[in-house]
Amino acid sequence: MELIQQNPDLSAYLAADEVIDHDHPLVRKTAAELASGAADSYVYARLAFEFVRDTIPHSQDSGDPRVTWRASDVLEQRTGICHAKAHALAALLRAEDIPTALCYQQFDVLHGLVAVRFNGTWHRQDPRGNKPGVDARFSLEGERLAFTPDPESGELDHPLLYAEPHPAVLGALRAARDRQHLWQTLPSALRAGPA
Repeated sequence: MELIQQNPDLSAYLAADEVIDHDHPLVRKTAAELASGAADSYVYARLAFEFVRDTIPHSQDSGDPRVTWRASDVLEQRTGICHAKAHALAALLRAEDIPTALCYQQFDVLHGLVAVRFNGTWHRQDPRGNKPGVDARFSLEGERLAFTPDPESGELDHPLLYAEPHPAVLGALRAARDRQHLWQTLPSALRAGPA
C-alpha cells in the first residue's frame, strides 16, 4: 500500500498543537530521558515506540475507564486507547525532529497508529500495546503492526497520513465521558475526502 501525505509540507508532521503537544514540559522531559540512551534517531524512535507500547497500558486491556487524548495527558496518566497512544508517540518523535504522521485502520471501529519518516520513506508503527495474539514491533523493514485488516470483511488500511488527528476521532475522544461511552461514539469509518 502506498502511504500518502495529506499535507505535502513535511514540516506539518513536525508541528506541535493542542493534541500532539511536544512543547509540553512532561513530553520534553520524557523525550530527553529517552534520547539520553539513544545513539541515533533510529534508536531513539525504537526506544520511544517501546516506551509507549510497553509502559502505557491500553485502557481496554487494563480496564481503565479514563479517556485521554492529549499526548501530555497520556504520558501523565499512563493510559489511553490506540489513538491516544499514537498521539503520545507522535509527540515524543516530533520532539526529536522525526517527522511523524497519524494514520488509521478500519475494523469495527477505527484503529489509530503512526507512520515515521526515515530515509525518505514513511513506515507505519503501532504502539497499541502487545497482549496474547498481538505482537507489534518497531520496524523499518516490513510492517509489524498489531492487526492486519481483512478486506473481505470490510476491514481496510487508510493510506492517508494526517499531520493532526482526524476530526471525527478527536471529537469522539474529547466528548467521551468514559471509555464505555467512547466505544459507542468512536467512528467506524473515515468519511471520503480530506478531513
